[in-house]
Amino acid sequence: MRFLVYDRLLGIGDDYWIEDVNGNKVFLVDGKAMRLRDTWELKDAQGRVLIDIHQKMFALRDTMVIERADEPLARIKRKRLSLLRNHYRVTLADGTELDVSGKILDREFAVEYDGELLAVISRRWLTLRDTYGVDVVREDADPALLIALTVCVIHLAEKEREDD
Repeated sequence: MRFLVYDRLLGIGDDYWIEDVNGNKVFLVDGKAMRLRDTWELKDAQGRVLIDIHQKMFALRDTMVIERADEPLARIKRKRLSLLRNHYRVTLADGTELDVSGKILDREFAVEYDGELLAVISRRWLTLRDTYGVDVVREDADPALLIALTVCVIHLAEKEREDD
């Protein structure tokens, strides 16, 4: 499964569609403005909220939280010793850990579980707008969760760059 994400995705307070390769609108990223923390909702094409994404308010390191139906789903934070590459750890609610690594700001990175590839995020130019693809490699992977992880990791990397 491949999804196309437009680079404007991370604007707080703006809404952006994520399309499949046929141009069908699949997910809506609904940015919430005027909040104390960075917040998005990932909705399906009918407007149902699938996932809530927000920044954890009080944490030593920037942390993003993903919830489904008000239940914790995942927590994302940068790994401490990742000097050469952007490297993030995703801890799912059941304790499972995913690794996200690569050139995050260039939109070139992979999501792995126990060394097995779940998704590849890759930037490419389509027409005049900067677009990147999210390729979900495993059939049993949760595409909404992987899109939400992409939003979180890119947001954290861009925030880190602004703070430097």
